[in-house]
Amino acid sequence: MPLNRRTLLGSAAAAGAGAALAAGGTAPAQAAGHGQGSVHGRPPKRYAFTVMGTTDLHGNVFNWDYFTDKEFDDAAHNDVGLAKISTLVDQVRAEKGRQNTLLIDAGDTIQGTQLSYYYAKVDPITAKRGPVHPMAQAMNAIGYDAAALGNHEFNYGIPVLRKFEEQVRFPLLGANALDAKTLKPAFAPYVIKKLRTPHGRDVRVAILGLTNPGIAIWDKANVQGKMTFPGLEEQAAKWVPKLRSMGADVVIISAHSGSDGSSSYGDQLPYVENAAGLVAERVPGIDAILVGHAHAEIPERRVVNKKTGKDVVLSEPLKWGQRLTLFDFALVWERGRWTVERVTSKVLNSNTVAEDKKITQLLTDEHRKVVAYVNEVIGTSTAAMSTTDAPWKDEPIIDLINHVQAETVKAALAGGEWAALPVLSQASCFSRTAGIPAGEVTIKDAAGLYPFENTLEARLMTGAQLLAYLEYSAKYYVRTAAGVPVDTSKLTNADGTPDYNYDVVSGLTYEIDVAKAAGSRIVDARFEGKPLDPAAKFVLAVNNYRASGGGNFPHVAGAQQLWSNSDEIRNTIIGWVKAKGTVDPAEFASVEWKLTRDGSPVF
Repeated sequence: MPLNRRTLLGSAAAAGAGAALAAGGTAPAQAAGHGQGSVHGRPPKRYAFTVMGTTDLHGNVFNWDYFTDKEFDDAAHNDVGLAKISTLVDQVRAEKGRQNTLLIDAGDTIQGTQLSYYYAKVDPITAKRGPVHPMAQAMNAIGYDAAALGNHEFNYGIPVLRKFEEQVRFPLLGANALDAKTLKPAFAPYVIKKLRTPHGRDVRVAILGLTNPGIAIWDKANVQGKMTFPGLEEQAAKWVPKLRSMGADVVIISAHSGSDGSSSYGDQLPYVENAAGLVAERVPGIDAILVGHAHAEIPERRVVNKKTGKDVVLSEPLKWGQRLTLFDFALVWERGRWTVERVTSKVLNSNTVAEDKKITQLLTDEHRKVVAYVNEVIGTSTAAMSTTDAPWKDEPIIDLINHVQAETVKAALAGGEWAALPVLSQASCFSRTAGIPAGEVTIKDAAGLYPFENTLEARLMTGAQLLAYLEYSAKYYVRTAAGVPVDTSKLTNADGTPDYNYDVVSGLTYEIDVAKAAGSRIVDARFEGKPLDPAAKFVLAVNNYRASGGGNFPHVAGAQQLWSNSDEIRNTIIGWVKAKGTVDPAEFASVEWKLTRDGSPVF
């Protein structure tokens, strides 16, 4: 499918694509509150409306965990899925009046569950007479008004994204997703929704969509030479004044970008990954930002714009449909136009409501197909393996990932220039609840080890570079003095480092001294029993996220690529289990790393 399909190739076209039909309906509720005084003894005209927001839905429609094959649950008893969100949305619309509400999303919609994987890869929506994506069906039924693009929208390639774009009945927004050749928007930058008021003048609400510049790194194979992704602040500064000049009374940004100003790709791009707070602070004319990407919960954060002195309200609902953000806007009519008088926000918890039957019934067949798929038996295991202790112990289940990756790379390089080099492998504990049972192994068991659509690469690394890589990884641990009791609940995730940004490397032996400061923790690193030679060359089997700079690990992104594969690593694991028939930890499990303090093992 050509890249410029449904694209905007000029400001006139952009304006046309951005405009939306006015919403009709009965007279809306008026806002309470105090504002400007009455005009000639008459009270000022006021109007209130609500914008609901979701983000990081990641393919969740049902309150179901396909990796455990049962209803979703976590320690906080959160629920997930669009079926729950639909119930909350109906409640808000009933309270506020549907004509006084909008519903938007901040991205990462079509990747993350086996439901979304199935309709991208097993029964793909891109096939001739292919199915309609379950997320498109659900979001259409709920009645979304717009959704920003997330970085994970690009995981399955642009054709899948374009087909999804065809299937939804609302615009996918990405003002900073540009055609690489024309540098014009490849998706609609914005949409303007008109809300009818009882005072004769509609309220024009502009929704500007911004996505994450990290797409250029994380999905380089899918977007290089096709799309480019400039920074959020730069594009907001370009578009917000345009939207105001077009008559927007309210400007909302839906941003697939966290709020804290951090970046995981270091200096590889000149843009900030989590830029929503900076956009609020530096770009005038924004009333509210729906925040995504960070998987955080922010009911309300108020950021003062440095140029106007006005508050910009930010809110981020928790991932997977666990929360629904509500922005409540109070407007007053003054000097011939609508002015935002007050904005507040909060989040609603989806575990307080039942699933909407109109959504679950709509997708019953799709759900059943995927449940049957993930329960297909592909082999057996001689022992049970679990990730429960994997964040702090060398566990066989992580060794399995590294073993499959290393074997795959060795086979790919066999007979070639690099065949004689030793192959090491990196892996992370993506989920602390994944496991391989003793006995029958299903697709869901194997896929649960690797919930991301990462692919495999081989990169050339030196011993010195690998040592730096391990030191960077070891910052994951909270510094814990020798002799102090160790609480595993407080040992990991130092400075907010997620589990997926802690890598272990197989093929080397080493200790991590958590009593030492970050940067000087790797002790006695060895290869084949000998001290690691800084000049020695190795092949590192590494996922494409890490190889392209994800997590900002040193050296790997700049290392020479020796080989790459287009198949997801989890499919490689599934294929390996099918081919072996029997998984025996005795064939691959060994303790190659351990945590220590002053030379004494922590566990």
